[in-house]
Amino acid sequence: MNKQSNILDQLHHLLAVSVENEVVEFKQAKNTFNFDDIGKYFSALANEANLKGHKAAWLIFGVTDDRNIVGTNFHPQPKNLHSLKHEIAKLTTDSLSFIEIHEVRVEGKRVVLFEIPAAPPATPVAFKRVWYGRDGESLVPLSLQKLERIRAQKKFTDWSAETVVDATLDDLDPDAMRVARENFKKKNPRLASEMDAWDDATFLRNAKLTNRGKLTRSAILLLGNNQAELLLGGDPKIRWILKDHTGADKDYEIFGLPWLLAVDKVFAKIRNIKYRYMQSGTLFPQEVDMYDPFSIREALNNCIAHQDYTLQGRINVIEREDSLQFTNLGDFLPGDVQDVLLQDIAPERYRNTLLVEAMRNLNLVDTIGSGIRKMFQAQRERLFPMPEYDFANNRVSLTLIGKVLDVAYAEMLAANTDLSLREILVLDKVQKHKPLTGDEAKRLKAKKLIEGRKPNYYFAKAVAQKIGQKAEYTRNAPFEKQYFFDLIKKLLAEHKSASRQDIDKLLWDKLPDWMTGAQRKSKITNIISEMRMSNVIYNSGTDGKPCWTLKV
Repeated sequence: MNKQSNILDQLHHLLAVSVENEVVEFKQAKNTFNFDDIGKYFSALANEANLKGHKAAWLIFGVTDDRNIVGTNFHPQPKNLHSLKHEIAKLTTDSLSFIEIHEVRVEGKRVVLFEIPAAPPATPVAFKRVWYGRDGESLVPLSLQKLERIRAQKKFTDWSAETVVDATLDDLDPDAMRVARENFKKKNPRLASEMDAWDDATFLRNAKLTNRGKLTRSAILLLGNNQAELLLGGDPKIRWILKDHTGADKDYEIFGLPWLLAVDKVFAKIRNIKYRYMQSGTLFPQEVDMYDPFSIREALNNCIAHQDYTLQGRINVIEREDSLQFTNLGDFLPGDVQDVLLQDIAPERYRNTLLVEAMRNLNLVDTIGSGIRKMFQAQRERLFPMPEYDFANNRVSLTLIGKVLDVAYAEMLAANTDLSLREILVLDKVQKHKPLTGDEAKRLKAKKLIEGRKPNYYFAKAVAQKIGQKAEYTRNAPFEKQYFFDLIKKLLAEHKSASRQDIDKLLWDKLPDWMTGAQRKSKITNIISEMRMSNVIYNSGTDGKPCWTLKV
């Protein structure tokens, strides 16, 4: 795929999955755009990308706030456009400038994408000696709290690559070493014959677990014996907790080093029983494990690989009646799960680079960075809800649900095998009443899967009928205006007149469920206004206290 195609894919990705937020800004910029404003956005987007763990941020010209591509004539000459790199660099911290300025055409309309690098660790980026940031969609001076968060960052060091001065081969678990060798052979079959002649030091060096002959923290985490955890400090433990239907702890176990063996021990504790459900069109039940075994191991190994060990916390696996939750400390470095899913690429950087490399060598983690995508695909194949990620409180939490929440909804997914993962993710958001971007809504409306208006979307009639939500659809779908006109006319014919409060009471519950109180008020006002302008009713009271009456 050529560079132009990659940038077009990137543009469509940003339009599809990134609401205009702290790291993406859309501007129409029909003909011109103020240079100082470009510099301010450069500073703000670079700083926000740093805070959110993104590699880059984007300032995009030729696209309106509501994601319509309208095209731009800003600096139409490439020479003038790319001179901005030098001009921006003269006025920013450490002469930082754009990674690249891209031009693409979409249906004949020119779009310019400014690719802005994230601020370097511990170095907030200023433009003309002022630091900028974002507050929602607003461009503002960088807050003191955000400024201090960036300044408090350490220059990147790989905790997992540091050597443990006092550690020796005696601190490694013999069973873990045996399993490590077996896994390395599976991963590297071409080396199998010569591996048998390797001593332990040679094996550890080739598995990327030592540095100049010294054991690394990665080696201790994966292969260290129970006493070796004292060499790391903190509390390197994996805690499994079983909860009952009330949320109370029913059982627990804590697993120490070596984690190469602990993964199997935790896996064995999880009650991965068979789950059965009936699908229409067959007398035989569908029978699957509650949780895909690959997903369990991938989720747990991701916790080990990406834990922020400087925070000295534990990894948790919480088992409930119908779900598994995995948590590890530290922020989610890719920033956005949908970026990982839809671009299907490996992360640009890792918190524990050496540990990830060692886990790959020992066949513990996916080699191409697509493990998360495989977990989503496994849930989709089971017709189970999509995995749930939560990044609050400097912690990554992943929840896998081990059952069908709505059989009718699952049957609809089974019947629509042509739905892409992107569309299923969006339908999952509708099911869970989460907001959609403009492009997401446009795609599903084009396929007649949803109806409604931003921010209140609901399943379309055909979908509602398939998933047993006919009543919900009727409550959400708006009635024809004449229905409301007839109700008001009937009210006035029976009672001669009515106040606004009377009309509100009459119509309030007849309006769609998704409408807020303010939206209902506005809708009723418009109905009354239209009836008045059509000479059907008139106000026989005052503006302050209207009294509505039928015209004879």
